[in-house]
Amino acid sequence: MRALGVRSGDVLLVHTALSALGWVAGREQAVILALQDAVGPSGTLVVPTQTGSNSDPAEWQAPAVPPDWWETIRAQLPGFDPARTPSDGMGWLPETLRSWPGAVRSAHPQTSFAALGPAATTLLARHDLDCRFGDRSPLAALVDAGARVLLLGAGYDACTAFHLGEARSAGAPRERLACAVLDENGASRWTSYVDVVADERDFPALGAAWEATGAVTQGVVGSARTRLFDLDAAARFASAWIPVHRAGWRS
Repeated sequence: MRALGVRSGDVLLVHTALSALGWVAGREQAVILALQDAVGPSGTLVVPTQTGSNSDPAEWQAPAVPPDWWETIRAQLPGFDPARTPSDGMGWLPETLRSWPGAVRSAHPQTSFAALGPAATTLLARHDLDCRFGDRSPLAALVDAGARVLLLGAGYDACTAFHLGEARSAGAPRERLACAVLDENGASRWTSYVDVVADERDFPALGAAWEATGAVTQGVVGSARTRLFDLDAAARFASAWIPVHRAGWRS
């Protein structure tokens, strides 16, 4: 990682595809230790720990569930608990880091982040319900901290920095979402909110355009193609690119 340009003291937003690395002795634990070594004791690692299954069953497609199940699911779905709710579809490394001693997790019931390092609590302190990836989310705090993005075997479709640009884009459409949360007494309740549409389907094309600017440092870690770049610059590029290239977006 140091050969790629990761520096001691870095705040690093890491997206991983562990299988792309090839065989690693110690798997995700070894990779986290290597990342900690790369950023040093003054650096902070951040990973997405999203929980997409905590969502309205009326929207489920893989698989869909019958309408007469919806109310039962809503009533029985456990409310999001940062300490207990496992991440969903993020892979082994984010889930391992989330449960690492000293790790901190943001409070969003669907798009949380976890962090490990001295800046973790500050970076994840604010994550408003109606701001999954925008200026009241950890991504904005990461920008303020001068964070960089490391795509470790992962593609641009996983790049949450682009979601920050999406949230900041002119004419961004909005949608209503729903999820289970915990109330002040620790009981689960169903809630809804409105936020900018999050759509990563064109992120590979956006990533290719971003890469063509020359702002991305590339290399190989293990067997994995790896990319390193500035989070703020990537978000700014995305906020300009999306209104021009995304169908149905109002500029």
